[in-house]
Amino acid sequence: MDPEGMAEGVWRRAEPALYVVATPLGNLADLSPRARVVLAGVDCIAAEDTRHSQRLLDAWGIRTPMMPAHEHNEQAAAQAIVARLARGEHVALISDAGTPGICDPGARIVAAVRAAGFPVVPVPGPSAVTAALSVAGFVEPGFRFLGFLPPKQAARRKLLASLAAEEVPVVCYEAPHRVCESVADMLEVLGGARELFLARELTKRFEETVRLPLAQMPAWLEERAERTRGEFVLILGPGDAQAVREETGGRVLARLTGVGVPFGEAVRLAAELTGASKNRLYAQGLAAGREEDE
Repeated sequence: MDPEGMAEGVWRRAEPALYVVATPLGNLADLSPRARVVLAGVDCIAAEDTRHSQRLLDAWGIRTPMMPAHEHNEQAAAQAIVARLARGEHVALISDAGTPGICDPGARIVAAVRAAGFPVVPVPGPSAVTAALSVAGFVEPGFRFLGFLPPKQAARRKLLASLAAEEVPVVCYEAPHRVCESVADMLEVLGGARELFLARELTKRFEETVRLPLAQMPAWLEERAERTRGEFVLILGPGDAQAVREETGGRVLARLTGVGVPFGEAVRLAAELTGASKNRLYAQGLAAGREEDE
């Protein structure tokens, strides 16, 4: 076996296959040795942007021909890749950066190849999601990934409101021209105490990461003009789910008593519907001046 353990007989399957290859987020040295061997050994590379990916291939002396496979031609690209596999070829799939199919084109191609009966082989490596999570320092198990936030403010705020009680970190991407607006909406909807981790330009020359309460994040972004440039990963810290349940339970309790439901029954129903504590709802109701109907 060669020193890297990746001679042709090791990485190349006997049958034609699609290799989903993760490529660097920015630092070209992050292309794994296995990925280099695969990209050099396949018959064709399907790339999100062939001109962008050419720089990566040139850096490593890879001469494999490329074909475009982006969001506007993904269906046609999938058919072309299946046809190549049917002729006995091996094909690699790459995006501009990171892992294909993770908020990048590729998922439809993988689905089409699988439906046609050909194997799909992961060649793992860089991912902006896991890179950011690994340095964010949130200790809760699990996370939720949203991709890009909605570009329209109303839809974005509606989505953010649904995250108020989320009990795991929430990861999303954001474009530089919207990052300030999105952070402002997070602050407005979720409050200043919620923590936000922000990573920009991961693995690149001007990489920067910070974790702050939302109340402090707008000032941090405005402190230097370059902080609103580049590619962004945002990670919202977990919300206080119990506090949200009790707030919701209090509103339900007020509504029920307001339409004549006896206080004790209203407490029971509000707790059952929202998951809030019956004792806390009872105390809230008394503090609000409601009396139990005997």
